[in-house]
Amino acid sequence: MTPTPDSSEKVALLVLGCPEVPVQTSIALYLMAVLRRRGIHPVVAGTKAARALLDVADSDRHYVGELIDLDQCIGEIAEKRRDADLCFVFIHKDAGISYAATLASLLGRSIYALVFGDHAQELADQITFPAHLIVARATHNPGPLKHRIDSLSGEWG
Repeated sequence: MTPTPDSSEKVALLVLGCPEVPVQTSIALYLMAVLRRRGIHPVVAGTKAARALLDVADSDRHYVGELIDLDQCIGEIAEKRRDADLCFVFIHKDAGISYAATLASLLGRSIYALVFGDHAQELADQITFPAHLIVARATHNPGPLKHRIDSLSGEWG
């Protein structure tokens, strides 16, 4: 059963691409735990593989809220049928930058760009739209991203 937010609860959208970099799933789960502790309902929009990893890792839904197909979610946002108070886009290749730019434009506000992987800084340097950057050259060790999330999480609720 997927818990749904009540009308007073903030919603955070987490956007996950293909889970090619190992830290993505663990950092997504960690971020969802942080958000839930702050009373914010996490919604994950992702590829089929990214959603499957989270569904298996948190089958009792302690942290994961709703899981939705990434393209379906973007369509619903474009049609004004879905919104989010916060948006976190996980970026480890160029496609993530495109998704982040699209969501920043559709939502009309700054998003959080979690940029990671071997080429994190090079990818972050390509971001020219409104975004709070969380950048770490992390592929296997989630520690650097976790520390950056911890330093920013006070502004989310």
